[in-house]
Amino acid sequence: MGALSHLRIVEIGSAAATSYCARLFADFGADVQKVEPPGGDPIRRTAPLTPQGHSAWFAFLNFNKSSAVLDKSDASRLRGLIADCDILLDGRGIDAADCPDIDLDTIKRDNPGLIHLDLAWFGDRGPYADFAATDSTIRALTGLVKLVGPEQGPPMHAPDFQTGILGGLWGFIAAASSVLGRMQDGRGRESHLSLFEASIAVTEYIMFEAFQRGDIMRRIGVNRFWPTFPVGIYETKQGWLGVTTVTPAQWRAFCEMLGLTDLRDDPTLVMGVDRLQHVAEIEGRILPRLKQRTAQEWFAEGLKRKIPIVPVPEISDLIADEEKRARGAIVPIAVGDETGFSAGTMQRLTGTPPLRGGRVPDLGEQQARPEAAPRVPLPKPAAVNRLPLEGIRVVDFSMGWAGPICTRTLADLGADVIKIEATQYPDWWRGVDRRPAYVLEQMYEKSVRYCIMNRNKRGITLDLTRPKGLELAKRLLADADLVVDNYSVEVLPKLGLGYDVLSKLNPKLVMMSMSAFGAGSVHRDCRAYGSTLEQGSGLPGVIGDAGGPPVMSHTAFGDAVGGLNGAAAVLTALIHAKLTGQGQFIDLAQIECMMPFAAPWIVAHSIDGKEPSKYGNRHPDFVPHGCFRCDGEDNWIVVAVSDDAMWPKLARLLGREDWAADEALKTAAGRRAIEAEIEAAITAWTSACDADAAMASLQSAGVASGVARLPIDLLQDLQLHARGFVQQVDRAFIGQHPQPSMPFREGDAPFAIRSVPPTLGEHNREILGGMLGLSDAELEELTREGIIGTEMLMEEQLVKEKKRAAG
Repeated sequence: MGALSHLRIVEIGSAAATSYCARLFADFGADVQKVEPPGGDPIRRTAPLTPQGHSAWFAFLNFNKSSAVLDKSDASRLRGLIADCDILLDGRGIDAADCPDIDLDTIKRDNPGLIHLDLAWFGDRGPYADFAATDSTIRALTGLVKLVGPEQGPPMHAPDFQTGILGGLWGFIAAASSVLGRMQDGRGRESHLSLFEASIAVTEYIMFEAFQRGDIMRRIGVNRFWPTFPVGIYETKQGWLGVTTVTPAQWRAFCEMLGLTDLRDDPTLVMGVDRLQHVAEIEGRILPRLKQRTAQEWFAEGLKRKIPIVPVPEISDLIADEEKRARGAIVPIAVGDETGFSAGTMQRLTGTPPLRGGRVPDLGEQQARPEAAPRVPLPKPAAVNRLPLEGIRVVDFSMGWAGPICTRTLADLGADVIKIEATQYPDWWRGVDRRPAYVLEQMYEKSVRYCIMNRNKRGITLDLTRPKGLELAKRLLADADLVVDNYSVEVLPKLGLGYDVLSKLNPKLVMMSMSAFGAGSVHRDCRAYGSTLEQGSGLPGVIGDAGGPPVMSHTAFGDAVGGLNGAAAVLTALIHAKLTGQGQFIDLAQIECMMPFAAPWIVAHSIDGKEPSKYGNRHPDFVPHGCFRCDGEDNWIVVAVSDDAMWPKLARLLGREDWAADEALKTAAGRRAIEAEIEAAITAWTSACDADAAMASLQSAGVASGVARLPIDLLQDLQLHARGFVQQVDRAFIGQHPQPSMPFREGDAPFAIRSVPPTLGEHNREILGGMLGLSDAELEELTREGIIGTEMLMEEQLVKEKKRAAG
């Protein structure tokens, strides 16, 4: 019986985000009724298509659901479905899809426990509220286009599908956290999700790094990204290789592997930002060396040397990967009379695992389900509002981006998150520089990227390699609901904090390991960053021009995605634990979390065997579609005619009434014949316009468009300011600095930042003394012994510590 099999979900409207959200519930056993018009969800017609004309994208979004066909007159039937459900997922803000009109206020009055999630491209107010949008125009506005592609010419943006996946994950987080909140207070919650803000999860790191370091980011070439180098995809003797070097040690090991000891020993190339000043010179040396061996051979060498490198797979490689099938990352599906494979559910709960694949419902098909769990009686709705995760305690061993964005999300929603670092090894997003100047000037307390990931948490330090530190950690874990780490898989078990130990100490404990490849993977020891995860996901192989190299779309795409999948996974497990008292282990492989972004091509290729088509900045369904130059240096706008009704509006704006009236151009297929001519006309028009003025004119005419922003531009974005998305925080060592909000809200205002990010060991006394009852004398002794502290150790101090520990 699935972890969520007691829940009934109704999905209305047509939005990829609500569809993906609903499928995540369905995969854990929830009864999902997908409401469609008689002509079917419009997404059923989205490319890529299978040989029998089924949408591979629709297939990925909708297996394990049932389909209920309702026409505009079926309001009473729809009202009955919603009145009897737990969660209403409402995509009408994207496309109403002829959904019957309903009186939601009355339904909610009669069903006060109803959880309602609705979404819109930009939210319900602000200057963009009524903008027409597509996946690509949203990504342009969120800073996810302008930094990608060749140094000259238009930016190169990825194909569609990304906002649907990111929005679906955030939607699931909103709805699942509301389920937990309702179990405590009986109250149904209404959440409003902005897909624009949801996509900022991928941008926010670069956005706030630019705030701290200044506006220094520019597009610097395909598979090149600030702030470090090399981070990219390179050709080998056979296959492509994803490479990431961040720390000085990784750079040295990479140079040694290639036999380039002069580069290794060059003091001007120690840090990634330094190497970015010498890109052409370094690539001139490393590219010929990489072509001497195959990608698989380099991968084996990288494992020995602990370098984050990975072979870049083709879609066919993912489908054939036996480990991914065994883990449920690739699952069998049926769509109509066709069978194939899809990306599965990546939230790998080991006690209550998700379903392994399923059937995509035909229009109106009600699917047989395993026996549903009994409905859970709700407490009487409380009069006092509370955050949905109040009362849940999280022990957070995570560092960097992926783990901390997971636990930050839980903290924002009210969980008590206790972050554990060590003076010997603080969070690496405080900085990896251990030279005296960095440490003595406490630069590790001045990292904005650390701050944006760790608000609303409390922080302590413990040396877990020593018995006293380990014992204190176990005392905290004995009464916790959840523990999260994103170390290599062997770290906590070697310390004596594996799930086999902790589950005996605390049977209700949910424990999640967020490693790169998974605890049981043959590649479990491979080092990885967010860039590695994208490189190994299959996504780069479908980005760019036909015949071109695989193209990365972000410097660290996988981190944010892994963190959001982690939050979704633990919420599912916590719901189950609250119902049953049983905890479980979650084996999250972050590289698998990136695979849904390649899912439509996985489905299509598994059925037809054809290599995926690469469209560059064009689109298989929308004509025209692309990134066009505007007035000024490196200014661009994405324009997308996403339906045929939009075409004459664009044609008239371009002064081409003849095009607007031409019957042959009324369909995308007809316009494809003169696509280059249309693109030239758009370029002639946009190149004479300021980018924002062009967007205003296009949007006034009803044409989907979005300026290709730099991430730092978002700090001044009019829509984000109108919605209060950017909040100001005043913290020691940094002072006033901006923080992003979560992309969904329960009222008009975003979830509040209740406490500033902790300084190193800031809450040692509050938690170790106040919660665990240690005396002042005991705390002072722990400080003298170096088990707790508030100052990061320098390299020479760390060497002394290691010698002392060795004997």
